[in-house]
Amino acid sequence: MSLLSQSTISKKISLSGIGIHTGEKVNLQILPSAPNSGIIFKRVDIKNNNIVIPNFENVCEATLCTTISNQYGVKVSTIEHLMAAFLGLGIDNAVVELDSQEVPILDGSAMNFVKILKETGLKNSGVPIKLIKINNSVEIEEGDKFISIEKSNTSLEIDFEINYKNQLIQKQQNKINVFEDKLDDVFNSRTFCLYEDIDKLKKIGLGKGGSLDNAIVVRENSILNEEGLRNKNEFVNHKILDCMGDLYLVGYRLIGSIKCRHGGHSLTNKLLRKVFSNNKNYSLIEIKGKNLPHTLINNRNNLKSIA
Repeated sequence: MSLLSQSTISKKISLSGIGIHTGEKVNLQILPSAPNSGIIFKRVDIKNNNIVIPNFENVCEATLCTTISNQYGVKVSTIEHLMAAFLGLGIDNAVVELDSQEVPILDGSAMNFVKILKETGLKNSGVPIKLIKINNSVEIEEGDKFISIEKSNTSLEIDFEINYKNQLIQKQQNKINVFEDKLDDVFNSRTFCLYEDIDKLKKIGLGKGGSLDNAIVVRENSILNEEGLRNKNEFVNHKILDCMGDLYLVGYRLIGSIKCRHGGHSLTNKLLRKVFSNNKNYSLIEIKGKNLPHTLINNRNNLKSIA
């Protein structure tokens, strides 16, 4: 993340798995892409009009996962874990090809994506990165749910809190700096659900591919997965992982400070829509230089406003 030139992967990646909600097998490939092309999803099982751009305005569904669609109704769902891996590793450009609607869930976290992306390696270009810098505070409150974003000098901070009636999960809170902290625990944190909610998911056509291999299942005060938790904050850390992926739907790395309480995909999307409804709330900037200084946003010699 210290290099200021845009990056992509060094060579094609192939993997396969099942969709946690569709239950369908999917083959996925990640291909290198040119600077300034961004992240692009391509449904190769559809011949025409099969490009879907991961942008917050293209989110058509945000119940338990993030689903995007194009103007022709072509959809790609559960993109958040892969998008979080791209953001956390500083990958600006890539083409993601898949032969079904849903990105494979793998083990329910982003760690498998992160590992294969690291093993493949990144290719840096000579083209400067672009950032979205938050200028004004924006917040949304819906009952006990709350999310806000404020300006930050150099980083993307996410402060997340959950509070479940379940006696095992209860209240958890964690705060990370996406660009400076070691994110292994966040990447390695799996999606989770309460045992009593499984039938409800099935009735609304979701969770068809869910299992103890790709989700933590909590029943009363016990975890049904034999391995238990991977880290003590795994529940809230997974929420942070989801938030990272959803925030990358702005199209660029974001400089700002997020606070969220009891939020999720829908609330994060509503926040982004509110932020970008007024161009005074943000600036799109281009970075010039070789290193990412801690005084990044305050150092005007490194910044060139482009919007």
